[in-house]
Amino acid sequence: MKPLWQALAWTTGVLGAAVTGAAVGVAARSSRIATQRKADDPLADEPLGALKPDRQSTVAADDGVPLVVEEIKPSDGGHADLTVVLVHGYTLDARCWHFQRRDLPKLTDPRVRLVQYDQRSHGRSGRSSKKRSTIEQLGRDLDAVLRATASRGPVVLVGHSMGGMAIMALAERQPRLFRDRVCAVALIGTSAGEIGASGLARPWLSKHNPLTRGLALLAGIQPGLVERARSTGGQLTWSIIRGLAFGDGSVPPKLVDLMADMIGATSIEVVTDFLDTIGSHDRKAALAGLRHCEVLVLGGDADRLTPFSHAEVIAAELPEAELVRVEGAGHMVMMERHELVTEHLVALVRRSAPGKEEVTGS
Repeated sequence: MKPLWQALAWTTGVLGAAVTGAAVGVAARSSRIATQRKADDPLADEPLGALKPDRQSTVAADDGVPLVVEEIKPSDGGHADLTVVLVHGYTLDARCWHFQRRDLPKLTDPRVRLVQYDQRSHGRSGRSSKKRSTIEQLGRDLDAVLRATASRGPVVLVGHSMGGMAIMALAERQPRLFRDRVCAVALIGTSAGEIGASGLARPWLSKHNPLTRGLALLAGIQPGLVERARSTGGQLTWSIIRGLAFGDGSVPPKLVDLMADMIGATSIEVVTDFLDTIGSHDRKAALAGLRHCEVLVLGGDADRLTPFSHAEVIAAELPEAELVRVEGAGHMVMMERHELVTEHLVALVRRSAPGKEEVTGS
C-alpha cells in the first residue's frame, strides 16, 4: 500500500499527481517544514482570498452547470473603460487572483472593471459530468460568462494554466470575437499543447500512465477512501504543494496555505475527470485567432508543471507578443511575484485600451 499512499498524497499537490521517491525526502525534513509554516509571514494581515465583490451572480453554462461569477467595479466609482476577465487554472478557484483583483480596479487610466469566476467543478461552481470536463467545454463556459457579464465594450482575457487553455479553446471556436471585442490576452503559466512533453507533468498527465489511470479508477470506485488518504498528508502535503506550485525562493506561508485550501476543496473525482483533456490539449493552431490582439505571454523559469519552454512555443507562434520570463518563479507566478505580474498586466491593459467607451455588464 505504500506506493499507493504516496500517489494519493501527491494527488493533493497542484496537478493531483504522484511522485514515488519524493515523499521519503520530504518526510525526513518534517521539522524544517514545521519551521517554515511558523515563520514570520509578511502577508499575515492580508485578507488573502477574502475580498468581497461588488456583485455576485450565477451564470448557467450551455449544459446547465451553474458558474459562480464575481464583478468588481473601478475603485473610484467612475465608468469602466474595459473589462478584464480572470480565468483560473486546474484545481484552483478565483481566489488565486487575489492580488490582481485587489490592485487592477485601482487603475484610473484606463478604469478597469473585473470579472472573475470559478470554473466548472471548481470552487463554488456546480459539478460537471466527466463527459463535459473538457478544455473545449471550458471555452464555451467562458463564452457564457462573457455574454452574461461583459456583453458590450472591449475585453481583456487573462488566463492561468488551464484558464489559458480555456481562452485558446474560445479563440478556436470564435476567432471573430478576438477580432471584434477582445483587445488583449494574457497567457500565464500555460501551454498550447504537449503538456506532458517536459517537466514533472510528463508522467502524471499522460493518459497512458498506469499509476494515474489506476488512481482515477480507484477514485471512481472508492472516492471516500482516496479523500481520507489525501487528508492525512499533513506537513508532507503542504511541502509538496510548496515545492510544486512555487519557485525555490522564499514564499510566504500564507500563500501555500491558500493553495492547500483551494486544492483540498477540489475532490479527487474532479482531479481525475480533467486529466484526459489536459493531457490531450493541443491548440497551437488556435493561437492564430489571437493575432489581432495585444498578447502577453508570461511564465516563471522555475515552473515545474508547465516549464517556460511552453511559453516560448506560444510566443514563437505569436511573434508580436510580449514574452516575459520571471526569474526564479514557479507555476503560481501571479501569487508568488504578484507585483511584477500586475505591473505587466497594467501595461498590457494600457497599450490595448481603445477610446473611452462605457462598459456595461449586459
